[in-house]
Amino acid sequence: MTTLAESKTEMTEMLLPNETNNLGRALGGAVLHWMDICAAISSMRFAGTQCVTASMDHVDFVSPIDLGEVAVIEGYVFNTGRTSIDVKVDVHAEDPRSDDRRLATSSFFTFVAVDENGRPTEVPSLKCPTDVETALQEEAIEERREQLREVADGLDDLD
Repeated sequence: MTTLAESKTEMTEMLLPNETNNLGRALGGAVLHWMDICAAISSMRFAGTQCVTASMDHVDFVSPIDLGEVAVIEGYVFNTGRTSIDVKVDVHAEDPRSDDRRLATSSFFTFVAVDENGRPTEVPSLKCPTDVETALQEEAIEERREQLREVADGLDDLD
């Protein structure tokens, strides 16, 4: 059985000068890199094989991560297809001196499991044996639906 909880991954990164812009805040590319790594680890833990990034959904940076703060990157598998794995990743900024924590960004990734020849391979079905896991899965599915609706509405506004 492969469960949502078994895929959970948490990483921490201290924001250092090489990963900041001229305002002393995290470069978006650095944050996206951390998110991709976290999602890859979650998907490989889940599938038990190599996984490659297929897509990353819309990303809004809602709060900066300042120099010296800690980025806490958390991901988990919330849905699967035949060879694909959907991962939710949240990034929080944390002040290590005060334990203040705020959401910096969140997104959804899709990975494809591949075999030793780089060909797509089947993944196990996702199991959510606890109420907590079921709630996380339902929340992620609904958040992704809502985000996709907002993006589609924004595209309609361009007409």
